[in-house]
Amino acid sequence: MRKTTTVKHREPLIHIAKRDDMAAWQAWLIRLAAILIGFFVMSAVLTALASTSSGKDLSFGDILERLSRSVFGRLFEGKFSQLWKFLQETAVLLCLSLAVTPAFKMKFWNCGAEGQALFGGLAAMFCMINLGGKVPEPVLVPLVILASIIGGAVWGVIPAIFHAYYRTNETLFTLMMNYVATQIVAYYVYANGQGSNVINPVSTGALPVIGGQQYLLNVLIVTLLTVLTYVYLRFSKQGYEVSVVGESQNTARYIGINVKKVIIRTMIISGALCGIAGMLLVAGKDHSINTATVGGQGFTAIMVSWLGQFNPYIIAAMAALVSFLQIGAAGAADAYFLNSAYADVMVGVVVLCLVACEFFIRYTVKFRHSKKGGALA
Repeated sequence: MRKTTTVKHREPLIHIAKRDDMAAWQAWLIRLAAILIGFFVMSAVLTALASTSSGKDLSFGDILERLSRSVFGRLFEGKFSQLWKFLQETAVLLCLSLAVTPAFKMKFWNCGAEGQALFGGLAAMFCMINLGGKVPEPVLVPLVILASIIGGAVWGVIPAIFHAYYRTNETLFTLMMNYVATQIVAYYVYANGQGSNVINPVSTGALPVIGGQQYLLNVLIVTLLTVLTYVYLRFSKQGYEVSVVGESQNTARYIGINVKKVIIRTMIISGALCGIAGMLLVAGKDHSINTATVGGQGFTAIMVSWLGQFNPYIIAAMAALVSFLQIGAAGAADAYFLNSAYADVMVGVVVLCLVACEFFIRYTVKFRHSKKGGALA
């Protein structure tokens, strides 16, 4: 009689399972811990580097004070210029992050916020230069805003049409559109700057100053856009269609949603919001334009939108955090004669900690139990 052998399957030492029982407050507690860990690690590194470069025995508290002062300035002395700079940077980053959010919810990977904002800013600059002095100021400012919205929307809808009708890759298409927009702006600056790379600031058509503060209107506009975006995505029929198309285009078609129409409409909105961000930089801040006007914030906005989980209010908090790290670390690095790239490194480490913590939020690590019933952990 033939013997049969039984093969014992050994349970793996480590088993990763999807977690589905974590409360929302626990998840946010983990994210907050990750942010603090990254922040304090990079602050400790900055303390060591600054002490070495300056030759002074700096404490951790000195570094934290320098970070805060670089962002908020001397509030207790009635000096708010640094605070307004922080709010301006946060507002522009938030506006760009809000712009890519509807497209991302639809799983249309719009990586062209940089170019769409540049093109919107170019449209605003064109109106300020060519209509300034010919059109009354109360009429010119709305024209500048409208032109920037149309410019950004046009630059956003082009890849949407090609994707909807010809199934082109939206990531590559929108990325390439960034380079096209940059070169168009470069040519425009060269043509209008008499052969130089600079256009002198133009005052006509600029956004009005409220209460003696240049950036107040910018902040108010983006605050309003944050509320409107939340309402649009959460409570409107169009926002519901965006979510359904993002979940499954086949399901959307089955229930009667015109997927092509939703893609094109959403990218018009996304591009228009980017155009407003460009207008805030051109008509609300610099009163000029060049290829570095947006300064890479269109790409940073992709990260901020994802970290905010496509919720406009959480995105606002993430935009403020990233702006705080960028401005604070840059100011501290400059004060202690360190490389300016340290600010990018600090932001990268904190964001990396935040991204890494998502693993522990979504998955749990289980260890193999011994025969006696004890865990190997």
